[in-house]
Amino acid sequence: MKLTKAGAGGKVEEAKKPRSGEPSRNAIAEWAVTIVLLLFGTTSLVQAFVIPTGSMEDTLLIGDHLLVDKLAYSPADSAIAHLLPYEEPKHGDIIVFRYPVDIRQTFVKRLIGVPGDRIQMIDRAVYRNGKKLDEPYTYHKVPWPNTYRDNFPKAPDPQVLDRGMEMLERNLVNGEVVVPSGNYFAMGDNRDQSLDSRYWGFVPRENIVGKPLIIYWSYEASTEELSGPTVSVDHITDLFMHFFSRTRWQRTFMLIHGYTGN
Repeated sequence: MKLTKAGAGGKVEEAKKPRSGEPSRNAIAEWAVTIVLLLFGTTSLVQAFVIPTGSMEDTLLIGDHLLVDKLAYSPADSAIAHLLPYEEPKHGDIIVFRYPVDIRQTFVKRLIGVPGDRIQMIDRAVYRNGKKLDEPYTYHKVPWPNTYRDNFPKAPDPQVLDRGMEMLERNLVNGEVVVPSGNYFAMGDNRDQSLDSRYWGFVPRENIVGKPLIIYWSYEASTEELSGPTVSVDHITDLFMHFFSRTRWQRTFMLIHGYTGN
């Protein structure tokens, strides 16, 4: 899913809300970090984005406005790492990253593979290192099959970009894609409608910006309304007319967690 910077015309891809799995930090610690980030900065510590597409449905919805924790994966030797929680990207995390094909764009996906992992799909199910993953957060919204999408990495699809073809040529071993050092494999939760690592390759570690922290506002809108470089007049009018009825109040201040079930 592609993300858009709130109020600044940027974009990020979408991510889903996990339906099960324990959070990596307990609730008190998460809220403490959230409050600190809100109090002390929204540029170097957190950044606001809006979800304009549906590749992470139903975890993250079109129109979700997020705050992204930019310190979650800060280098271990940085000074700030001693003040706030720090961790390495891990399986099941929802990550925000600069799109490797065009770093001017920001995407959000779920982290499926870390360096050294072997990844493949069989009949829509993801296998990592030979083990079928439990993925309660995924949705399949397209009824018809697709050989490459559902049985990755068989029979490359025309949608596979040059960077994805390079991945298949260099990192394919015995029918599995092996994630190289310093890279990660990411996929959208809306598995049938997500252009992700299957199509454009790995996410370099240096491209990872952070992870979604909280949904501070969610408004029912269309991709067309949210995908432009500036806020359209029609969208402003829609907000004026329908702010209360189209705001998803139940998603306000919803914390976003990864999935730790695998």
